[in-house]
Amino acid sequence: MMQVEIICVGALKEVYFHQACQEYAKRLGRFCQFRITEVREERMPQNPSPRQVTLCLQKEGVEIAKKLVSSAMAVALCVEGSQVDSAEFSRMFSEAAVAGISHIQFVIGSSYGLADEIKASTKFSLSFSKMTFPHQLMRVLLCEQIYRGFMIQNGGKYHK
Repeated sequence: MMQVEIICVGALKEVYFHQACQEYAKRLGRFCQFRITEVREERMPQNPSPRQVTLCLQKEGVEIAKKLVSSAMAVALCVEGSQVDSAEFSRMFSEAAVAGISHIQFVIGSSYGLADEIKASTKFSLSFSKMTFPHQLMRVLLCEQIYRGFMIQNGGKYHK
């Protein structure tokens, strides 16, 4: 069974985001081994300088890198990534399986994004939109799209 993991910076603070992720995790249980792995978000001053942001992203990047599995397909979520529709996103899972990849890791950074080193180390960069979303909401959106992707793959009626 395929392993799908979301590696994300920070913990969910709002109960409703946590409940939504739990619901999708439960639904995904029939399609894959799904888990969410959190790494600690670095503290920044109220108005950080670009240098402070870079240093914090690098520290978070070190912790993310420790979670990345060399045999997995790593996908960075970042604004400069490629945009795909839900059907194309769904194909990512089947194409990975055909290629012998049984573990996909999606990486969501903090509110300041991801370290350049992490983006460079991933197989693919994905953008959900040109719009900016809170990174905690992005986790819920990603869970939903992973579920939708598996439903599309399996001919479910969820996707319209």
